[in-house]
Amino acid sequence: MTTAWYFAYGSNMQSATLRGRRGIQFHRALPARAPGWRLVLDKPPLFSTGNSFANIVPDPAAETFGVAFEVAEDDLNHIDLTEGVLIGNYERVATTVLPLHTPQGAPTDALTAFTLSSERRDPMLQPSTRYMSLLIEGALEHRLPDNYVAFLRTIPTCAESEELQRLRPMIDEAMRSWRR
Repeated sequence: MTTAWYFAYGSNMQSATLRGRRGIQFHRALPARAPGWRLVLDKPPLFSTGNSFANIVPDPAAETFGVAFEVAEDDLNHIDLTEGVLIGNYERVATTVLPLHTPQGAPTDALTAFTLSSERRDPMLQPSTRYMSLLIEGALEHRLPDNYVAFLRTIPTCAESEELQRLRPMIDEAMRSWRR
């Protein structure tokens, strides 16, 4: 089985989201940082719901923290499918990530990982409180730096829109059915 590294910086950092909502069974998870990328939370969803999502944009002076997951190539393709890469919601890009702390036998050098980025941005949108709690839970789960978790806690949020609450069950079912 061929594997690849996927760098998650949004809600997919949380293992329960990646395994549950996306149906991805990863082999390893390493806390990591991606130099040259800045986290922004102004990405509009595929369908207008009034809330924004995580995105990273190139910035040579910045770095973004997240989790490098070793996944099967088929799972990487499934991430593309469920994140809307095939219809332009995000673009899959290769980047270098540096593991922060690694268990015995895990890679300690720079890794090439695939991640998602989008030029679709709307600075008027904010992430929902629910969505930000998933990012923070994922950051805590994988022991990302305390100052990064503190930064995530400072991001302004708003209530989750009623549209998103109504759409979530349908979106979740669609993601599960794509795995069958």
